[in-house]
Amino acid sequence: MPDVPVASVTYPLTDTVCMDVADAEFPPINGEWLKRAKRRYNSTFLGGERDRIPVDPMMLSHSTVCCGYTIRDFYEHPKLAVKCLAYAQELYDLLPVTKYYFAHPWLPELGVQLKPMDLTAPVTVNTVVNNPEDVDLIHIPDSVEITKGYSFPRLTEAMDYTKKNLPDMFVPLAYCPEPVGSGAELCGLEQFFMWTENEMDLCKKLVDIYIDTAITGAEAIAKRYGMALINTGAVLENSDTMSPEKIKEISPPALNRLVKGCLGKGAGPQIFYHFCGNHKDDYMLYPGRIVFTPFTIMQIGYWERESFPAQVMKDTFGKISAIMPSVDTKLFVMPDTKKVYDVACEQVRGGLDSPNGMILGTTCEVPPYSYPANIHALVKAAEDCGSSK
Repeated sequence: MPDVPVASVTYPLTDTVCMDVADAEFPPINGEWLKRAKRRYNSTFLGGERDRIPVDPMMLSHSTVCCGYTIRDFYEHPKLAVKCLAYAQELYDLLPVTKYYFAHPWLPELGVQLKPMDLTAPVTVNTVVNNPEDVDLIHIPDSVEITKGYSFPRLTEAMDYTKKNLPDMFVPLAYCPEPVGSGAELCGLEQFFMWTENEMDLCKKLVDIYIDTAITGAEAIAKRYGMALINTGAVLENSDTMSPEKIKEISPPALNRLVKGCLGKGAGPQIFYHFCGNHKDDYMLYPGRIVFTPFTIMQIGYWERESFPAQVMKDTFGKISAIMPSVDTKLFVMPDTKKVYDVACEQVRGGLDSPNGMILGTTCEVPPYSYPANIHALVKAAEDCGSSK
């Protein structure tokens, strides 16, 4: 994803707040809004009347920032995060669900340590594989170890709260981030890329270790909540980092194995594929090689340095999934609301008649310090250019 300039942003970045974040409360969600938003979202898969296409700017810590808290609060306080997510979804008229997740779930269970950050998601600070022989020493956790680990309690804290207090906005999420990039974190990205040149079997082994762990995590989520949306994708492997030949060798087989494994353990049937980065030269490698269910959403970030064209998404994936054409996230921290609106309208027009529906989104997570007017411009484009009226 391109660097996002934030130097001009002046939101407060304090580590302290006026009250204990656990006690933060918000006005109740408007029931009439929720009905409209549900009807709008469900129409993507089930058809029926709607006022416009749904909008999903992949919101995470912007929700806490726009409610007066910090980026770090989002990742350290799951209950606060889902309260803010719910309120932000209504505030901007987005999806009628909360989707809480954080960077690198299931990696701490394999020995990777995460460091909290003030201005980003937590980052990895170590590797567990330094030499090829270390790969065979990795312990893959079982289901009991998964439920007692780092990731499961944090994910379920958010989902348990939502299920109890915001049941109409609850959707279980089996979050299993990109298997290739997650496997690469076990040895470090630089080492992983070196091994793709002469030790591809080692790379595949690392990816398989992550896949096995993530499937166990998805199974634990599904056992607790029932059917759960599978969220995965391809980020590390893209047209800027690997040749199409190497991507074909490692990425579609990994995604296919991961999703089939999750489906076999009770997760799904809804799938969200997030392809961040430039996929101009490799997007065509995935149809026919990865699983698509009738409830799949396909999202691709970039075509070189521009938003991936909705028309290409429609032509390639429109007959097998819903599509999510997107607007470049770096625009959301720029004081150019008209640019956001114009790009969004162009994307909507290009994908509006996609056979299995479309959702308007952003190329990656909406930046935490996005200008609210730019998010409103995204929604306004959906109203003006994606209305069924």
